[in-house]
Amino acid sequence: MQGRKPASAVAVLALVVGMLSACGNRDSTGEQSAAELAAAAVDAYTYAYPLVTMEHTRRALTNVASPDGGHAPQGQFVRMREYPDARFKAVTAPNADTLYNAAWFDVAKEPWIVSVPDMGDRYYLLPMLDGWTNVFASPGSRTTGTKAQTFAITGPDWKGELPAGVTEYKSATGMVWMIGRIYSSGTPEDYAAVHALQDRITAVPLSSYGRPYTPPPGAVDPSIDGKTAVRDQVNALDGASYFELFADLLATNPPSPDDAEMLATLGELGIVPGRGFDATTLDPAVTQAIAEAPKSAQTRIMAWAKDGVAAGVNSLQDGWLFTTETGRYGTNYIQRAYIAAIGLGANLPQDAIYPVSQGPNPTQTYSGANKYVMHFDKGQLPPVKSFWSLTMYDADYFFVANPLNRYTLSPRNPLKENPDGSVDLYIQADSPGPDKESNWLPAPKDRFTLMLRMYWPAENSPSLLDGSWKVPAVEQVP
Repeated sequence: MQGRKPASAVAVLALVVGMLSACGNRDSTGEQSAAELAAAAVDAYTYAYPLVTMEHTRRALTNVASPDGGHAPQGQFVRMREYPDARFKAVTAPNADTLYNAAWFDVAKEPWIVSVPDMGDRYYLLPMLDGWTNVFASPGSRTTGTKAQTFAITGPDWKGELPAGVTEYKSATGMVWMIGRIYSSGTPEDYAAVHALQDRITAVPLSSYGRPYTPPPGAVDPSIDGKTAVRDQVNALDGASYFELFADLLATNPPSPDDAEMLATLGELGIVPGRGFDATTLDPAVTQAIAEAPKSAQTRIMAWAKDGVAAGVNSLQDGWLFTTETGRYGTNYIQRAYIAAIGLGANLPQDAIYPVSQGPNPTQTYSGANKYVMHFDKGQLPPVKSFWSLTMYDADYFFVANPLNRYTLSPRNPLKENPDGSVDLYIQADSPGPDKESNWLPAPKDRFTLMLRMYWPAENSPSLLDGSWKVPAVEQVP
């Protein structure tokens, strides 16, 4: 049922290759200074960062023969069965609100068909990211409702006929990462209910749709590093290796038509989609710029936490850092790279926003030696259509062991109101007393970080999306 390539996709790829070929044949040293080449290489590195990071993440998470914990072969689901606890150190900033159903798909060869059961009144979302980390579809409670549905994920060069009743979601790249989330209260009974739903979310290639399908075992590559953090692996690549991988990935993950200006920059560095990249054939000045790019670009990307605030892309209010510029980035390549570095897989802001605070203000950090209160006036709890939670992490973004085995506070806790209807959350290492323990978020004895998760934030006032609601400051108390 696979059809021919649509003319539009072929035309775009031809335009890309043509532009890059023309640029790559130019005598760069005759037209650009060393400083200009260095700047071009840093820009190109920043542009490529999400795609290279996605590829290394895909390799690390799919390099198994069968599903195992947080890993599964490409085309098969990771089905997380419970929330991690304080012993969990595999991934930073773990989640204790939703259970994951995640999978990687290669849609360059053929579409994949995903079937979802009726989810009843349970919140869920199945966001899909292309290779550039853009969320191109996010079926779920907010967008498509909770009734049973079947959809196809198609690649950029596919055009054909889908089975009746199957909705098409077209990816701009061959690489797709679905990061499904299903809400759970965390009780044994609710875990069981969610497990049943997880098992009924299935995926098959289009060629096998409608008949029994057994996924083949995954191929295990012993050379793939499954222990070193992906960001560390990417950052450790030398410039030539980095751009060689990037050029290969462009063959099935083409640039956007909006990237015309960046295509010229890539061309100056000899990077052409699918044609391979060999730094040894370039002018020495270009080779040097490429070799020096990683360190400068990585510094630039991480500095965006502060620079993005100054640029108005990210917000810093009362110690809380957050952004509503996630999931779709256009040509804001530095924002896209920064989110890939610190929060790969970020949702659309309409699905979730994650304000983070490392201290009550930019000059202070939280310490378990102190006591803090987060106060919400009456009727001013986080405005969401699904749920919110306040999560406690240590300085390394892992859960904190505590007597209550409590890592979050949320509406599923029996939060007590003050006489005036307001709510105080007590953030400290020691119990605030039996009468306040329902509102206590246990902290470590030393530094810690807070994250406020807001799923399906309200769109109308009060709303964090339009600035009509602000995250309350966390204040130190005696």
